[in-house]
Amino acid sequence: MREALARKWSYLISSVVVVALSRDELDAELGAQLDALCAALHNEPFDPTPFEEVGERLVALGYVNEPGLRRTVDVLGKGLLALDEFRGTSRHTVRVVGGIGALACGFTAARARSILDQQESMQRSLLKAAHDAQRDQRHSEAKFEGFASSSTNGVLIVGLDGRLVWGNDAIGEIIGRPAEPGTRLVELIAPTSIAVFREMTEKVLAERDEFEREPMQLVRADGEFAKVTLTASLLRDDDGRASHVLVIVDDDTELALLQGELRKQSLHDVLTGLPNRQFFTTHLETVLRRADPEFGVTIFHLDLDAFGLVCNSLGARVGEHLLQHVARRLQALMSRERAMIARFDGDEFGIVVENTATTPDVATTMATINADLAEPTYVDDHGLAVSVSAGVVHRPSPDIDPVELLRTADLALRQAKRDRRGQWQLFHTNQDAAERRDAALAVVMPGAWEQGDIGVRYQPVRVLATGELAGVEAVLHWDLSDRPAELANSSGIILPMGEWLMRIAAGQAQWWRQRGELDQQFGVRLTHHQSTDADLASRVAKVLYDTDMPHGRLTISMPVGVLDVAEALDNMTTLADMGVRITLDDFGLGPRDLAWLSELPVVSVLVPPDLTRRQDPRSAALIAAVHEHGVRICVNGVDTEAQAKWWNDAGADLAIGAHFGGPLDAGEFLRNL
Repeated sequence: MREALARKWSYLISSVVVVALSRDELDAELGAQLDALCAALHNEPFDPTPFEEVGERLVALGYVNEPGLRRTVDVLGKGLLALDEFRGTSRHTVRVVGGIGALACGFTAARARSILDQQESMQRSLLKAAHDAQRDQRHSEAKFEGFASSSTNGVLIVGLDGRLVWGNDAIGEIIGRPAEPGTRLVELIAPTSIAVFREMTEKVLAERDEFEREPMQLVRADGEFAKVTLTASLLRDDDGRASHVLVIVDDDTELALLQGELRKQSLHDVLTGLPNRQFFTTHLETVLRRADPEFGVTIFHLDLDAFGLVCNSLGARVGEHLLQHVARRLQALMSRERAMIARFDGDEFGIVVENTATTPDVATTMATINADLAEPTYVDDHGLAVSVSAGVVHRPSPDIDPVELLRTADLALRQAKRDRRGQWQLFHTNQDAAERRDAALAVVMPGAWEQGDIGVRYQPVRVLATGELAGVEAVLHWDLSDRPAELANSSGIILPMGEWLMRIAAGQAQWWRQRGELDQQFGVRLTHHQSTDADLASRVAKVLYDTDMPHGRLTISMPVGVLDVAEALDNMTTLADMGVRITLDDFGLGPRDLAWLSELPVVSVLVPPDLTRRQDPRSAALIAAVHEHGVRICVNGVDTEAQAKWWNDAGADLAIGAHFGGPLDAGEFLRNL
């Protein structure tokens, strides 16, 4: 497949460029370059440098112009994603798009350097020809005039009085009129460049260097200004006396366009044409400085929900069209505001709005965006609609660093996407402080676990009506945090630590059972990460086998938020088939949660502490509906006798909380019983 792609590349590029290679040599050269690009796409982390180097190599091959670059971008943009090794993965799609942009940047930069080198060579050739002409005027004047006349650079011979003696056709094209002899050169200089021109003239006449070179502007016949670079050198007659000044005029217009295009490519996303993260970050500095003190600015960090699902099911090309559609819709929706929309990475976008008295509030803006994107757009007959989640920073301090501002917006985005879709989260300073503390604890958690600072504690599960012991729940304990399971989930060590917790709890249960001290149901709660773990069933089976714990004596709780994930449902069904009892954690007693009970092998549900404290009669009214499914209700976070009575009267079955006994180590727990 690579060889065929390389031959196609060679065939297409050879039809529009001139290179000093045979067809076979060009095939081999481009084949080697293609191998380098494929290797770069496979590397971790991805580095686009090889793409830049291939762009530079194209310029080095010979006269490879813009048509050659267009053919290259076209054949590689489509051909790389058609290779079996990159087909069907959104990760490689993003890399190919970024790589093609890097190739274009490398080509443009190398082309600009080539043009500068050619100009420099031309200038030195002209100067050499001029000085050679002085030494042998009779033989060289015709040669110099022919060389200068055919040059694309403007060439002027100027008398010591500052008036033109001779000029070639190229200078007429640059200034839009012929360079008439007798015209004062200073009359061609733009007013803003007069001072620079006079200083350069003084240096030339003083012969401080072989030649002087300065960028400046000339006045065109139509009144516009032409950007040029003047190179001036003093000419002498046969007696060695100064006679004229040779002025070479480089037209910088094409170079400026090249540089402008290169700058645009480096600051804009290739796929959507939107500003990229670098441009957005730089723009934030300006926006924060000029923000209205009363209204400030608002930053939105948007992320498309389920974008990976679109790419994986319908292909990367459909995903690219969807990104372009979202970019256009965001631009249209924000067109009435003073705002910049940027594409960050993958399926993430950024918006900064300079607020005024008429700017809609955050909730209205987010509702408008999601309502608009919910309207289907058709790609290859597929009607696609998306939602976005967002992290929002409203009216930040004008002194905040833009990089820090984007970090806080990303933090709010992660909060918004936690087990939810189509939601937005406003950033709060105290939230950031808590996140930083949690992050610091999560970093040192593996070391604390290894040193034995993290342990297992046990708390009772009681029957609400009688206070009788109905089971035992095992939980992680760490003196530095009251949420060790959440920290372990965020740091990535929850899978081995969760298995360790299960093993310790099962071993302790068997120890008590064998000694005749306690024979009860033992429960363990899982996090989102654990619930969706592909190896969960095998982990549980191994623990039960190693500890010889009866399968029916283990209760595993899974959060309701994972029920939309296929892996979690598979795990739940497999564990239930093994005989393990299943509980739903964070059960909200709402219609949506109730709907799961008729479909899943659940024996009980766990009401979260915030709902326990609220004691909402509307929740109590749904308890009977839970019981109709043969499912018991356990209330978590019962801290007072009044709460216990209220939920008992409401019909709940079991309870966990400080009122019935908090988490204790194994010895204390048994003594308290």
